[in-house]
Amino acid sequence: MSKVTKDRLYELLSARHENNPYSRLAHMPSPDSFKDIKKASLRIKKALLENETITIVGDYDVDGVVSTTIIVDFFKKIGKTVDYIIPNRFEHGYGLSPKIVDMIEEGLVITVDNGISACKAAKLLKEKNIDLIITDHHTVGEEIPEAFAIINPKQKECTFPFKDICGAQVAWYLCAAIKKEISADVNLQEFFDLLCVAIIADIMPMTSLNYTMVKHGLKKIKDSSRPAFKKINEMISKEVFVSDDIGFTIAPKINSAGRMEDASIALNFLLASSEYEANDALQLLEELNCFRKNLQEEISQKATNATNPEENAVIVWGEDWHEGVIGIVASKLSNAFKKPAFIFSINNGIAKGSARANANINLHTIITETSDLLLGFGGHKNAAGLSLKAENLEEFKDRINKSLENHKEELHIEHDVLGELDVSSVDIEFLNIIEQFEPYGLKNHRPIFSISNSQIIKSELFGKDKNHLKLTLNSDGFLFEAIKFYCDEKLDYSNVSLVVSVNKNEFRGQISPQFLIQDIL
Repeated sequence: MSKVTKDRLYELLSARHENNPYSRLAHMPSPDSFKDIKKASLRIKKALLENETITIVGDYDVDGVVSTTIIVDFFKKIGKTVDYIIPNRFEHGYGLSPKIVDMIEEGLVITVDNGISACKAAKLLKEKNIDLIITDHHTVGEEIPEAFAIINPKQKECTFPFKDICGAQVAWYLCAAIKKEISADVNLQEFFDLLCVAIIADIMPMTSLNYTMVKHGLKKIKDSSRPAFKKINEMISKEVFVSDDIGFTIAPKINSAGRMEDASIALNFLLASSEYEANDALQLLEELNCFRKNLQEEISQKATNATNPEENAVIVWGEDWHEGVIGIVASKLSNAFKKPAFIFSINNGIAKGSARANANINLHTIITETSDLLLGFGGHKNAAGLSLKAENLEEFKDRINKSLENHKEELHIEHDVLGELDVSSVDIEFLNIIEQFEPYGLKNHRPIFSISNSQIIKSELFGKDKNHLKLTLNSDGFLFEAIKFYCDEKLDYSNVSLVVSVNKNEFRGQISPQFLIQDIL
């Protein structure tokens, strides 16, 4: 395998974005190509003119909370106070549900990041003579809710040119359509700080339109006027934000509210009107996130112990496993076992599950084949939620495993290694080239390199729970350290070949390369 020089690195990374039609913000597609967006913006204009009650119904994950923040803040900027509801995961379930409809008596309802599967709730709203506008990005099922308007790029009739956007982007585009309809004086680029958090957290492909929006959004976070982002800048003292800062630090804190208690805590943080208010909410998010981490590790261990490595998918369950963390556990086990993972929590005979996959298969399609067993499901290619009677879990497991039998080569996307890394050549210039092509994510992975046949000088576990591995290595006479997170086994052999990514490590003003182990060969 050839060595990756700085020139070769630049060439490989720049080639990924050569044909991006939306490389400039001025080239972004307009809202007009969304099915029903004109109809929706006219209906909202009518509601504004007649001072109707407008209720926003969001979701409890990062995308749902950010979507709600954007649309509530937009209405505030045009002088309209709206009602908003983010369902409690444990009390109301997902999205627009009959329980949520019971809380709404009049006016106009707008969903963000949910609603495309809310057929029953939509009927109930219609019975109350309440118009419903759905904005969503999840896969459209066979039955479509009765609604005044549905804005979702995945509808067959929708001509929006880039389909893989998150709920917050759909909500933002609706705001753009409203702005145009009522000639409002609102700078929509001010929402890019929020948008980039949602796009990264919802694991959208980091290509095309998403790449451009996130690139601008990461810069926007640095000079954001939002009290929430001012506190984030204090917490993460960096010159430049990268996608991993969102994915591993900011998003988990925002997500912890909906996972562990109530997503309104995260919404209050993002909507905070003062730094004092934002600080209080951030402290609470910090506590919830610590609680989440501990619980996640506990359930991960139980789920790992129950996994059969010979099967085509990880499909395990337990009584009263915390619903708020099973999605993260599914993601972790999917990566660890290199296959799709389905983790269920059983409560009163009902199994609620989260599915994750880093694969070429489509999770939503695979799950659809078992729909006769399910009480409900929804999601997209890489992530889904589902529920069924606990008595049907074994049959579900058998059928999923059989369904995946013909897709064994597609169960996990292997690392796309750029080439062999000369460790001694990794300097600030090399790191700057990698950073220049941020943001990284799905379909635009952070550069991965191989390091062949390095001598292990020292192998040690670190962290409070001794669950991270640090290796001191010698590669052709050059000493360096490499870290593998969530690895609780020391390596007891003398030589090793690794697959690594390289990050900038900033500590007390000093910048150095940090080698993160993706795989041990």
